[in-house]
Amino acid sequence: MIRQRVIVHGRVQAVGFRFSARVEAQRLGVSGWIRNRNDGAVEAEIEGEAASVDAMLAWLDEGPPGAEVTSLSTADLAPTGERGFRVLS
Repeated sequence: MIRQRVIVHGRVQAVGFRFSARVEAQRLGVSGWIRNRNDGAVEAEIEGEAASVDAMLAWLDEGPPGAEVTSLSTADLAPTGERGFRVLS
């Protein structure tokens, strides 16, 4: 298991990014959370098997239709054993 913190920059708010990400996370079987940041970016923590986390990172780098991702930054974190994927306000 691995865990990554992700910051997604670009046109990623008001385009259904967080809710689409939750659907994708559930499809891939990863856990964690996602939220909007005050600076216009989206922040997430993703945990799961390495291949599933990598697939989720690839999805976040594209986003849903209507999003325009300009950059993605990641940082390794210690896994927490979290279950489920939540959209935070």
